[in-house]
Amino acid sequence: MARRNIIFDFGNVLVQWHPELIYGEYFGDEAKAWWFLRHVADNEWRGRIDAGESTTACIAALKARQPEYSEAIELYRSRWREMLTGEVPGMRKVINELRAKGYEIYGLTNWSMETFPAARERFGILQMIDRYVVSGAERLIKPDHRLFHVLLDRYGLIAEECVFVDDNSDNVAAAETLGMKGIVFTSAEALRKQLGL
Repeated sequence: MARRNIIFDFGNVLVQWHPELIYGEYFGDEAKAWWFLRHVADNEWRGRIDAGESTTACIAALKARQPEYSEAIELYRSRWREMLTGEVPGMRKVINELRAKGYEIYGLTNWSMETFPAARERFGILQMIDRYVVSGAERLIKPDHRLFHVLLDRYGLIAEECVFVDDNSDNVAAAETLGMKGIVFTSAEALRKQLGL
């Protein structure tokens, strides 16, 4: 079965997201920044925001649990725009090449709906994809299979006809269990080779 649909994650596939830069600057220590992102504002906490919970409520709850990091926690809201550092080099070209070859392009992203509209307005590469699903709107996050099914059902896609590209290997593995071809993203050039462009 031909795979003619390419589904892209957005963060660190199309748009660079680097909170460690802001926290490295704040703490003056890269190791401390990574520790904070792994143990305080960790994946579970960030996932709640991406799954549609209020950023304000999540920040308040984390501050209550970790009051010694209140100022650092607040940066996640006050400086989130600076955490998005630009388009991933080469990915505009990849999308244009895929379209020229007749591929259909979709998006599936873990992203808060409180910040996604502003990010989409800011980055033209996100505007190139008008068929997408955002976790915050669905109150589900990858790698939950239900979020993949939202995309498949909404656009009438067959999993076996899709290629899913994400920088998170757990999300790629979830897509593969549904029948998609999965690619763990590392760079635009590597992706071009994997897609045969």
